[in-house]
Amino acid sequence: MDVRKTYKLYVGGEFVRSESGRAYRPDGSVNVPRGSRKDLRDAVRAARSAVGGWSARTAMNRGQILYRAAEMLDGRRSQFVDVLGGGRASAREVEQA
Repeated sequence: MDVRKTYKLYVGGEFVRSESGRAYRPDGSVNVPRGSRKDLRDAVRAARSAVGGWSARTAMNRGQILYRAAEMLDGRRSQFVDVLGGGRASAREVEQA
């Protein structure tokens, strides 16, 4: 029996389950949470509250944070390829993203 990972929403610095607890499989390989209107409101509220702190940082510091995030995503490249089904087409898609 194949058990697929169910991802969570990232809202306000935390990984949370969707309010409904429902998920769907966009391509059949992983379960993606189906967010509700409340989940969306919570995410927008968290994003708006973060704007002040983010804009108070220097441009250099914001660049460092974004660069580090890009490094972390690049370090998980093989995981993204696997989630997409593996193979050259998946690797090419991850490379373009």
